[in-house]
Amino acid sequence: MDRDADAGDGARGSGPDEAPGGAPASRVDRRTVLGALAGAGSAAVAGCSGPEPDDASTTDLDADRLDELAARFAPTLYFDSAEPWYPTDPRPYASEADGETVVDGFAAFDGYHERYDEAGEPPNPTVFYNGMRYEDSPLAVVQFWLYSAFDQFTANFHWHDWEVLHVFVDLDSGDPQLYVASSHSRSVPNNEFLDPDPEVVPRILPELGSHSSTLSINEIPDGFRRVGEEGLLADITNTTIDTVEDLLGIPIAYGLPRDEGARLPFVVPEYEGEPIYDHPDLPSVSESSLVDGALTVRSLDALRSPPTDLPLRETGIAFRHGERPDDGDDAALAAEAAESVVEYELVESVELEDIDAFTGPQLSFEFAVPEAVEDAVASHITTTGVPWEQPRYENPALDVTAGNHRSEMADRYDAIADDPSFGDEAAGGLDAVVARVTRATESDEAPDGEGLTTTESSVESFVLIESDPEAVPTFAGGVAVANGVPEGDHRFTVNGAGRAPHSERLTVAADEAVTTAGVDGEIPLVARENARKVELSDAESEVDLTRTAIEDDFAGRIYDSAIEGSDAAYVHAGGAYTTEVRDADDEVGAYRVNPDRPGAGDDGDEGDDPDAGDDAIRIERPETGAAPLAGYVADVAEETRAAVAAAAAESDGGDGDGGAGGGSGGGSGGPSNAVNGLERALAAAVDAAERAEERAREGDAEGTERQLANVLDRIARIEERLAAAREGLPPGLANATGKRVEQATKRVEQARNAEKL
Repeated sequence: MDRDADAGDGARGSGPDEAPGGAPASRVDRRTVLGALAGAGSAAVAGCSGPEPDDASTTDLDADRLDELAARFAPTLYFDSAEPWYPTDPRPYASEADGETVVDGFAAFDGYHERYDEAGEPPNPTVFYNGMRYEDSPLAVVQFWLYSAFDQFTANFHWHDWEVLHVFVDLDSGDPQLYVASSHSRSVPNNEFLDPDPEVVPRILPELGSHSSTLSINEIPDGFRRVGEEGLLADITNTTIDTVEDLLGIPIAYGLPRDEGARLPFVVPEYEGEPIYDHPDLPSVSESSLVDGALTVRSLDALRSPPTDLPLRETGIAFRHGERPDDGDDAALAAEAAESVVEYELVESVELEDIDAFTGPQLSFEFAVPEAVEDAVASHITTTGVPWEQPRYENPALDVTAGNHRSEMADRYDAIADDPSFGDEAAGGLDAVVARVTRATESDEAPDGEGLTTTESSVESFVLIESDPEAVPTFAGGVAVANGVPEGDHRFTVNGAGRAPHSERLTVAADEAVTTAGVDGEIPLVARENARKVELSDAESEVDLTRTAIEDDFAGRIYDSAIEGSDAAYVHAGGAYTTEVRDADDEVGAYRVNPDRPGAGDDGDEGDDPDAGDDAIRIERPETGAAPLAGYVADVAEETRAAVAAAAAESDGGDGDGGAGGGSGGGSGGPSNAVNGLERALAAAVDAAERAEERAREGDAEGTERQLANVLDRIARIEERLAAAREGLPPGLANATGKRVEQATKRVEQARNAEKL
């Protein structure tokens, strides 16, 4: 998953693909993210389309100056207490194969753990460094490359792992200008900091298992802060979101979820259908060699709900360079913050450049997709590329992924191109898809089991775009940013532990800087234990469906996607929905879906397997035009009438103190009479809507219009009766009736405007 994990050819062939069907401390409002990306000054990232910027050429740094700078800026790394794979030297695992020097994944993985077990401490702690100077410029860069024997992350796994920290330095002043630490994906901005304190040693907080590098600049050496607060600096200065009134600016970068209060479950890598630790070529690797089981789920879609008991980040071992000329407070800080401190060797990366390849076969990870839209969504990352053959090895500025940073560096140094597609004006040239993933839950304002709201998610999710083999992790409690998405149509899929997947089709346009997924950029996911699948297909229909949407009575529109004849979406069993369909002529149809309403039978059972086809809610032969819209109005009016009648009956049979609504009870007038009047008005609307549907199906356009006008008169009467009856109704039902009246009015207007009966 890391930005450094470029796919490579496996040495042993590929394993089979597999694609089976506490709130965060840092709050990031969905509108904040969208406002930032839509406004000027948005971040450009690696992966943007177009040519590379025309930066000046680089040349090797003077050897003595390189050694001096490497010793001065060698970072201190604070690892998670559950980390299995620390920076090491890959050379002990190198071998000759077909005339090339290679590091085989099996050999490195097994050999690392064999050495670790024998020594009882991380073997060969090593950080490699490389240095380049831009020609005719005082700007130089020292790169610190960190090799790990394996990468285990929730959305993918791979043999070997390379991470990098770039330190941009002004050779005239000797001051650091910019830190750039590699993040999770080519589609997610790196963690970057402009103008760091020259007296403070660079600090890295590697992500558990995957080793993506988060910076720690603030006064707490082993803690990450996305936004400065309580007198502490922010740890990244990426483009912030400051264009939305009354909202705190949020830097766009991956960060460190478990340090920001969000849960992040890990899963076990598989090879040829078996857990990797069972492979006979890995005798030194056991289940305990991987990420701690307390943080691990065996399957994302086996859980019934998102995990809430996963431990958050704690610091374990610190790695530091013990021969730094001016140590300052770094040694004391490391000793205080970490359980133990390991001193690493600093080695120039040129000593590795005879290695031709890092090899290993493809591993498997799961990414559930609704079965009805099970397109090919991904290949898998297999191994890592060779750093010294990557363009950024020669031109580190290619890894500057925040547009504000490139623009600032271009202002300071002629060697850095002020390329508009990479710089501060990149908003017009971005090709990003953004969304905020939230959690769908039942609303207290709705009748029990018949209305939703959405809240922040406490568990991070993963987004996959079918054109890109890398899944993108969300950050800051559910923010997804995927850059470099090509122009055209894509399937955008979101997956998370214990949640039913979300999948939609969207179009990325060349003239649009940002494409928002979901509805207004929000994607609510449903816990699997509460999920019900809604399916539709035009295979046996007379219409060619092109789009579908789902609206909950209380949460509003929660799903909206282009489709190609069929679609499937998961909804919460505790909601009440309107499913809208559109055809190639832009005609509309609507259908009522209420999985948990009284009398719904098995459809309301929570805990059903959301992938079980027999439990799916199917719209068998979808239609568009006035007839299905009028039929929808009849259905929702009858559903509401039955609920009002039940409330009236309960009140009449109550104890005389007003029953459910606190009215005068019985047939004594007041609220009870108003409730009965509301039921009669709803019944009249049902009759009128049914007659409108009949006229439409008979092809009687004038009769249909008369009956639809009659329906609107009946709806106006319902609104009057509802105002009088609120005191006599349970609050949730009164709220729901008002919401449904609004929905019915909208559908009647659509029916009146339809070209098709």
